[in-house]
Parts: sequence; C-alpha cells; structure tokens
Amino acid sequence: MTSGSERISSEHAGCPRLGRVFLVGAGPGAPDLLTLRGAELLRSADVVVYDALVSKDVLGLASSEAECINVGKRGHDAPTRSQADIEKLLVDRARAGQRVVRLKGGDPFVFGRGGEEASTCREAGIPCEIVPGVSAAVAAPASAGIPLTDRRYAASFAVVTGHKDPTKVREALRWEELGRGADTLVILMGVRNLAEIVARLIAGGRAASTPSAAIRYGTLPSQQVVVAPLGELVARIEAAGLTAPAVIVVGEVVQLRAEIGSAENQPLFGHRVLLTRPAASAAAWALALRDAGAQPMVVPMIRIESLPTSSEIDAVLGALEDFDALLFASANGVRQLAKQMQGRGISPHDLAIPAHCVGPATAAAADALGFAPGELPDARYDGEGLALHLIEEGLVSGRQLLQPQPEKGRRVLAARLREAGAIVRELAIYRTVPEAFDGPAVAASLADGALDALVFASPSAVRSFAAGLGEELCSVHGAEVVALGPATADALREIGFPATLEPASATVDQCIEALAGARKRSQAGARNGPLASARTGELG
Repeated sequence: MTSGSERISSEHAGCPRLGRVFLVGAGPGAPDLLTLRGAELLRSADVVVYDALVSKDVLGLASSEAECINVGKRGHDAPTRSQADIEKLLVDRARAGQRVVRLKGGDPFVFGRGGEEASTCREAGIPCEIVPGVSAAVAAPASAGIPLTDRRYAASFAVVTGHKDPTKVREALRWEELGRGADTLVILMGVRNLAEIVARLIAGGRAASTPSAAIRYGTLPSQQVVVAPLGELVARIEAAGLTAPAVIVVGEVVQLRAEIGSAENQPLFGHRVLLTRPAASAAAWALALRDAGAQPMVVPMIRIESLPTSSEIDAVLGALEDFDALLFASANGVRQLAKQMQGRGISPHDLAIPAHCVGPATAAAADALGFAPGELPDARYDGEGLALHLIEEGLVSGRQLLQPQPEKGRRVLAARLREAGAIVRELAIYRTVPEAFDGPAVAASLADGALDALVFASPSAVRSFAAGLGEELCSVHGAEVVALGPATADALREIGFPATLEPASATVDQCIEALAGARKRSQAGARNGPLASARTGELG
C-alpha cells in the first residue's frame, strides 16, 4: 500500500518539497472524535510530535513509516522536553523538508500552548496550518450527560485551568470572581489543586450545595464520573480514587446528568473485549462493540490466505452456471471466491444463480461483492441452520450446489445437504494460517484481570490462541470466554479453556446481548463497593 507521504512526494516529483507544520487537535481521546482533516494529515505525516495524553488509538492512525516522538506534557508532571525544545524540534524538522504533525490533546489553542508554537513557526518562516480539535472541556461533560448550557439553568460557561497553585496566582486567576461570573464553570487540569480552588469558589459566593462533577477519561470506555455537591466534591473524588486527568464541572447543569443519561448507560460500557478474528472481519465487530460502549482490542490469531490456482479451481469456476446455487458458510468464503473469479475475469454480478448464506454478515458481504443472496435462516446462523432452512424450503433434492470453503473446513453443511439429496461440490480456495501475536502479553492481561471477555469465532483461532500462550495458558480471572458456534466451543473444551458464553447465533448483536446479560447477572451479585460502581456508573 502506498503511504500518504509517498503519495504527496509523487505529486511534487521533480521539485523540492517544502516542509510544513500542522498543529492538529487530537480531540478528547476517542479516535472517532478526531476530525477528518486531522486523520488525513496523520496518514501523510513524516513526523508526529505528540503529547503523552494523546490516545494510542489516535496515534495509531499515523503511517507506519512516520517517526513518532513523545514530548510528554502530562499536566503537572515534569515535561519530557521543554517548550523551547519542542518548538525548535518543529522548526528543525520542517526546515529539513518534512511534514510535521504536532498532535495535541483536545484543541491546540485551548490550554495547549498551540499559539506559542504557531508564532514560533511563523517567525521562522515555516508554513503552519491549524487544525481545530474537540476540546475535552466540551466533550467530557457531554459524554457524561452534562450540557454546559441549558435554557433552564445556564446561559454562560467559562473554561479555566487549575494547573497552577491557586495560592500563587491570586492576581492572574480570580477564583472568587470566576465562581460568580459564569453559570457553569469548567476546570481543566485542576485535580491536584482542587481543594484550594473549591475553597476560593465558595468564599467568593458559590454555594457549597452547587451540583458538581469530576469526569476522568471522558469519551473513553474507561470514563469515570464523580457527582457531588461542590463542598463535598474533593472528599468524594478521594474516596473514589479518581485521579488526573479529569475535567471538573461546577453548575446547576450537572443535575441534568440523571435526566439525560450518559455513555455509562451503554450495555457494555467500559467492557474490555479481546477479538481474535482476522483484522478484515474484525472491523465491523469492533465498531459494533464500541457502539455498545465496549473497548474492543483486536488481536488477530489467524489470517486468510488464498490457495494457488489449480486445474480443479479453473474447471469449477469455468462452469459456475452449471450449478443451481452457491453455499457460503462465511464471509471469508464470499471474499475468496470473488477474488478467484476476479482473477479470471468473471464478475459475480453476471451470475444468474442465488447465493445461500449462513447469516446476515455473510449475506452482507455477498451482496456488497455482487452475488445475489437468498433468504436467510430464521434464527440459527450456522451450517446446520442453513441446511435446515434449505431443506424446509425445498431447495435441496437433486440440486447441484457449490460450496467454496477453506482447505480444512468443517463438512457439516455439505454432509447434511447430501443426506437430503443434494449434489454438493466442495471447492477449497483458501486456508487459515496461525497469525503471530504477543502471547505473553495476552496471558499477562488475563492474569491481571485486564480483560472482561475473549471472543473466538473459529476452532483455528482457538488453536492459535493455545499455541501462542503455550505454558502460560491460564485461568481467565472472571473474564467471559465467548464461543461463536458449537465447533468453536468444542475446540475451547479441548484446550482446557471452556466457553462461558455461547450466543444463540454467531452474530455481533447476539454476542453483545450475551455479554450484556452476563454483565447484568454479575452486577446483580456484586453491585456494592467503589470499584464496582466505578466501572458501571456514577460515583458519589
């Protein structure tokens, strides 16, 4: 694949490429809250100079060829580099002809010293583009269900930094006046000095009963929220063990959280789910899990490889119209058949035969590539379910059916249909190969309780998992082990790692439903205590 930087270089081939600096707001943390322009620039950057609080998911959008430089800047912590050093780094790299993305948490001009960096670039004659970002000052309260303005409670808000010691900035930040000057007060980087800040706000006339909140890791699945009257906020934060980074909100709008709801109300909020599927097929699952509030971690344990061409494949693909229908037991089979056909100049759009698919994900893949999916089974999305559906619909006896499949695929579907009178041709067109992954890291996550669920979609992924962990294969420490399909469940039992959940069908919706049900049962059994509530809802 051609990287963004290679594309840009080719566009300017034959002429010197000017260096340039882009001050990009990385947003509040969630990767999907990064702007489209920011993502585009990350993909094309030669150098990414980033703050420590920028999330790994956002940083992961950069080209694999880009040099990524961590310059620290974590609130009160001593910086990895001084501000002067950072500015010199930007100028030097741009003068060397590189495209430099300065990736800053939130918005580059909201307490990010972006103005200073932009001025330095201008003074040095370096072109500098500013790319705004979504500030945590706005995003974190919104994610917690707290609007900063509301016609019933607040017509104004102020955003201030609590980074410096309030006892030393009395003239610069007049907390007593700030407490009265805006309906809603948002304080960034204020956890360390919060006791003094609260005291000054109350001394200035803000009622100790004012609804207040602290939001840690806003917009992320690890989001925590503490709600308390202003006078009790510091004690509640300490009791909950909530630490920086956090956004503090003071104002009557905080009480709307109970009415509006927040990200924590999602069925799998904060759930850390390991997906073992190949990267291509894991993307849709990861998106659905994020929509349910989970934090998906994609660790592919198998990959799909096309089989080399053969006389058998050539013969079958040259006589596709001789078959009455196609049988697809997975989206991989769909994609691999389309790939083999494309290599021979055959378009799925030109086929006049239906494609019977095991489930909705497989049917969606077939439809997207130009096949004509038939009616789906009612509920059971596996080989047995598809076989029963075809038999009940009278689409089996005497019919010629083609099933593209992996080299060592299961034979349940073909065997069942043959019993019912079908003539099934099984055509091996791809293989599943174990994918290298960091087995010790996965084992350590299991041992530390850092995973809430592991999802296995095939016996081959289970075998790769066992081989990768080896002697470190251990107990799950409370994590759910999800098996998609009976064959996968059998494989898990064989390695001594039995499934705790077997969804009714191998779909992401059923998987989410099963995980959410298990979570509710777990919470019903152990709902009390600060740690439990920290994961699932409001503190305080």
